[in-house]
Amino acid sequence: MHVPDGFINAPTSAVTGVVAAGAIAVSLRGARRELDERTAPLAGLVAAFIFAVQMLNFPVAAGTSGHLLGGALAAILVGPCTGVLCVSVVLLMQGILFADGGLTALGVNITDMAIVTTVVAYALFRGLVKVLPRTRRSVTVASFVAALVSVPAAALAFTLLYWIGGTTDVSIGKVATAMIGVHLLIGIGEAAITALTVGAVIAVRPDLVYGARGLQQRLKLRVNGELVDAPGAGPAPVPAPGAARSHRKVWITGLVASLVLAGFVSFYASANPDGLEKVASDKGIDEKAKEHANADSPLADYGVEDITNARVSGGLAGVIGVGVTVVAGSAVFWAVRRRRSEDASPTSTETTV
Repeated sequence: MHVPDGFINAPTSAVTGVVAAGAIAVSLRGARRELDERTAPLAGLVAAFIFAVQMLNFPVAAGTSGHLLGGALAAILVGPCTGVLCVSVVLLMQGILFADGGLTALGVNITDMAIVTTVVAYALFRGLVKVLPRTRRSVTVASFVAALVSVPAAALAFTLLYWIGGTTDVSIGKVATAMIGVHLLIGIGEAAITALTVGAVIAVRPDLVYGARGLQQRLKLRVNGELVDAPGAGPAPVPAPGAARSHRKVWITGLVASLVLAGFVSFYASANPDGLEKVASDKGIDEKAKEHANADSPLADYGVEDITNARVSGGLAGVIGVGVTVVAGSAVFWAVRRRRSEDASPTSTETTV
């Protein structure tokens, strides 16, 4: 889904750049409310994990592959505003260091992959959580459905942007059919990865999952063999097994998993073109694609320059990418968290006598 330079014309790219900048500004303010002392250190890790899993292209139909977009996963784990920032950090690192996604198309990619996926997924997730039983399993199910829908939603958003500012004369109906069709299949992989990840975290530390905050159940009493609500009892929080355990272990486990995925497992990822690349090639919308401005980057195409061994080159590039992303993301979210603390502190300690 990474749009290269040349697919979308300059005016449309400029407008999406303004939209992306505005969304990031709003998300920075919103993230102050979402991040606390528990989740702020994990937000940078979520960005790094998304970077790592995006390297794991999985095969879908007709010689096409797909990979995680990550908007749904980030929104559910750390909140929708923080989720927009997480995916935006990933896209920025990919565009600058790895020549993945055009620099002039950065606004398009942030709008499509960060904003649309996060907003659609989290809105659907919250709606499902409200109507489903208030259990951890419901959170996992809602995560699956929200992630599944977010991918074709992003494909539809790209189709609309291409209809407005595409640089080639191709039937928009054909583009829409191809994009949405293949990304429905990719959405199944996105949904599985998201549900498994959310389920794993919520099983260990449900208090760290933003989408599970407020998950409560009423105290039940067994009367004559039947469970009934305890009289006069308000809702009681679901106990969090292992809540006393430091989030440091979760952070270390997540970082190690990200490094293993990017550094080793990525070598076995599908080499087939991803959904957008396949559609672009088949329908001819890549005729005016331009070479990436950072095509000569030492990490371009997820390999390290001058290292001839493909396994070592790709693995090292993945490890570097995870490291850079977790540092950049952590710096952003540390700054946001610090700003929240400053805003909450008293403006003056003077007293009047």
